Amino acid sequence: MKNIIGFIRQNFTFFSFLILQIVSLVLLSSNSKSHETFFGGWSNQVTGNINKYYSSWTYFFSLKETNEKLAAENVALRNQLAQNFVAFDTTKKLGTLILRKDSLEKIRKFYYYPAKVVGNTFTLQKNYIVIERGSKQGIKKDMAAISPDGSIVGVVVEVNENYSTIMSLLHRNSKVSAMLKRDKIAGSIEWDGADPNILVLKNISKSAAPKVGDSVITSPYSSNFPPQLMIGRVTTIIKDPSSNFLTLNVKASTNFFNLEYVYLVENRRMESQNKVNIKEAGNE
Repeated sequence: MKNIIGFIRQNFTFFSFLILQIVSLVLLSSNSKSHETFFGGWSNQVTGNINKYYSSWTYFFSLKETNEKLAAENVALRNQLAQNFVAFDTTKKLGTLILRKDSLEKIRKFYYYPAKVVGNTFTLQKNYIVIERGSKQGIKKDMAAISPDGSIVGVVVEVNENYSTIMSLLHRNSKVSAMLKRDKIAGSIEWDGADPNILVLKNISKSAAPKVGDSVITSPYSSNFPPQLMIGRVTTIIKDPSSNFLTLNVKASTNFFNLEYVYLVENRRMESQNKVNIKEAGNE
């Protein structure tokens, strides 16, 4: 308190001048129409600018809430897509206990969860994405991650209570079952660690006839990703005389540079699907 009083005493002349200036401006504007108009316009300009900046900030913070609402609405719509359901097999009673049926007696295979991206790398050889959703919100390892426009992003590799880590498609160890949409020839989509915009489709049989511009999509053989999700388009066809397979460079459909939200995809038949795959591999 003593410091405040001392400060006022020290600057008493300045404060007196400031108060007198304010009083004189008020009297001047109230007694003169022209001055009233001038000061009124000036104050409106100042108030308008303040309101403009205030509105910008409130819009910025409300935009976060709007994006979250849109993500929730989009995921609700995605969960209603017919491709998320499979026909119910009446000979297998166990299926009715594990998977929910809809009104058309079809079983839901894929379920979507929205998640906000809070961390993302794309300049390393092994890139990861961190999302603000974890085991408490239903996320599990091996769930697929896709972008809001439906192109693939990666696979969940680590989960804690409220956060999860996705192995990005831009990771040297990432491999996803893919195929040429036109020829229905399957291969494996990988990344060579060079250009974050270019993926590599390997193990495509030379019996295929790919063309530049062909679409590359997820195949039905993937247990993580739903089929027919967009991966990218062929940009280059590499023919190695010493190999029986083609290698295709693919322009990625996913924009990894500005991911804000992703959708996590749960395959509710993944466990049984993987068991069948293991059994088939053991019989070969």
